[in-house]
Amino acid sequence: MPPAALPPTRHEWRHGWYVVLAAVVGSGAGPALFQNLSSLFIPGLTSDLGWSRSAISTASGLGFAGSLAVPLLGRIVDRVGARPMIAGCMIALAAAYLGMACMTGALWQYHLLVLILAMTVPGTSALAYGKLIAARFVTHRGLALGIATSGLPIATLLLPIALGRIIADYGWRSGFVALAVHSALIAMPIALFALRGADLATRPDPATPAARIPVSGVTAAEARRDPRFWRLALTGFFINMGTIGFVTQLVPFGIDRGLSPADAALLLTAFGASQIAARIVFGALIDRFTPQRIAATVAFLSAAGFVCLQIGGLGLTSLASAVFMAGLMNGAENDLFPFFAARLFGLRAYGEIYGTLIVVALLGSGIGIIGFGALHDASGSDSLALAIAAAALAVAGLLYTGLRDRPLPPPAAATA
Repeated sequence: MPPAALPPTRHEWRHGWYVVLAAVVGSGAGPALFQNLSSLFIPGLTSDLGWSRSAISTASGLGFAGSLAVPLLGRIVDRVGARPMIAGCMIALAAAYLGMACMTGALWQYHLLVLILAMTVPGTSALAYGKLIAARFVTHRGLALGIATSGLPIATLLLPIALGRIIADYGWRSGFVALAVHSALIAMPIALFALRGADLATRPDPATPAARIPVSGVTAAEARRDPRFWRLALTGFFINMGTIGFVTQLVPFGIDRGLSPADAALLLTAFGASQIAARIVFGALIDRFTPQRIAATVAFLSAAGFVCLQIGGLGLTSLASAVFMAGLMNGAENDLFPFFAARLFGLRAYGEIYGTLIVVALLGSGIGIIGFGALHDASGSDSLALAIAAAALAVAGLLYTGLRDRPLPPPAAATA
């Protein structure tokens, strides 16, 4: 049945759980997983291929030029649906990982492959899954998105130890092969099977190839003329600049502070735990309280976490606690971004609008990744980068306080 005819809100989970399940599995295998785990590969890349940490960071940052194609791909999602985009992106993702496993030492290869990784964002993120969820959940939208986007932190929590052991025993190339298998042979089949019901649930007649349903919201052009769009985009820019740049250097960061490689990998586990807690807890809170205030509060908490990371002499437990706090906003943002995109601008052009927001956010990711590596190599310390990250999170908190709700225009017919 069409989303407009769904039963009362107490039955939202009964009619939407399979979309949430698909999102948990599919988004957990996306390119953002490589961002969170990439520091596991740095020691091998530096020793075997002779690349510096700065060169690796620059390659990763420049690869985010692929995000420029995301709004176009988001428009395709609006028109043809999510499942074809999900399948194509996850196959491309696996191919990129296999390409990384075969790198010969030329840095341009890493540039190109990270570029391909960035272009798989539409089929492995809330751009594809968020619209399906927002169409099925209203009362519990925040919690549904929080659980749906928790696939990435769950994978970040569970995979570092296993992937670290694979890399230690068989080398970093085998680590990339393991990521390819996870993407194409495990996550993709589960996600596509779960979404079989999503197609039927959005079409009154399964034989009709393109059902028309009423959808509220503005066009992408109208959204870009709204100052709230750019305020929301800048929150993603500053959050990613601080948190993504930090997590890509997290294992070397721990080693520089006297931890063993195995203990340093546990910092990734702490970061992943913060993602799960933030998405589920704060996702539930924004369903009950003013979401702008919740978002600002989380941003300020993360800023405080980055301040704590600058304290010298911290042990593993203290470092893990500070990493947990610093990572909260990165976790919450992946819930808040699609939540506010649907809340402020509706679902009419959700794919293109959210895709454009992702471009701005990924620009912040690229600057953060390049900046953390370059500042470390230039100064021999992460102190300046951590201070900039704390300031960026504080700015994001201030930006969230200025978001205002307005009524959406009447529903218009759009392709399911």
